[in-house]
Amino acid sequence: MSNFISYIVDEVDNGEKIRNYLKYKCNLSSRFCRSAALNKNILVNGEIVKLSYILKAGDKIEINLKKEENQDIEAEKMDLDIIYEDSDIIIINKPPNLVVHPTKSHQSGTLANGVLYHFRENGDSSIVRLVSRLDMNTSGLIIIAKNQFSHMALQRDMTEGHVDKIYRAICHNKMKYSEGTINLPIYASEESKPRRIIDDRGQRSITHYKVIEELNDATYIELKLETGRTHQIRVHLAYYEYPIFGDNLYGKEEKEFIDRQSLHAYKLRFNHPKTGERMEFIAPIPDDMNNLLNKLK
Repeated sequence: MSNFISYIVDEVDNGEKIRNYLKYKCNLSSRFCRSAALNKNILVNGEIVKLSYILKAGDKIEINLKKEENQDIEAEKMDLDIIYEDSDIIIINKPPNLVVHPTKSHQSGTLANGVLYHFRENGDSSIVRLVSRLDMNTSGLIIIAKNQFSHMALQRDMTEGHVDKIYRAICHNKMKYSEGTINLPIYASEESKPRRIIDDRGQRSITHYKVIEELNDATYIELKLETGRTHQIRVHLAYYEYPIFGDNLYGKEEKEFIDRQSLHAYKLRFNHPKTGERMEFIAPIPDDMNNLLNKLK
């Protein structure tokens, strides 16, 4: 896949500044356009131009998506379960008990360290741009963009609700309804950190759910996020007394069943940032959750 995106200017846009054309016609962010111009990556008919350039009908605009970038994390060799990769994105099935990106308490050994090593090992100068994130003990699919354009496009689509994030979980108790929607605001209180709570001061948070199978005083469910708040599924289920098995923050530690919360990012659907093709990926339920399902049948 090419490292360029290109546009041909129509007659109706004759005389328009390229800055406005890229922002309003091509739906590119101002930040992305400024960065591309600063790095001399915007070309018209093969010539580098500034954002003040006045377009003419028939002009061919090209934007080079590749640029030299550095990232302040160490590249570390790691076994990665790569579901899909091209020049714009990489989809990874994250195992449980793995931190996604470096923090003060986890400076190394994170997924980002491993992905950066993978890039460099394959001669790829990309940096790790996380589009989606998962808690350390949640397994499943993560999208990583390989350039600024792809990151911008996917973040925009996520904000506008064009990215479907579907999870599977095993929770305590039998659910009252076979499907439904939980619409409760989630608040990050200083007193309750790192826990989130249901509170009217919180952010709008919506989770759709559907029962897959009723188990022995437990339920196997599928959940689709309409919003993406920290701990959203865990908070919503725990509030209605359906805590996720193994969730020691909103439920209790249950090592006799599973040594982490039984929550898995099962499916992703989104439009490819460059081609617009609708894509779907599935990560099978991991062994520890399958073992728990068998115990509860």
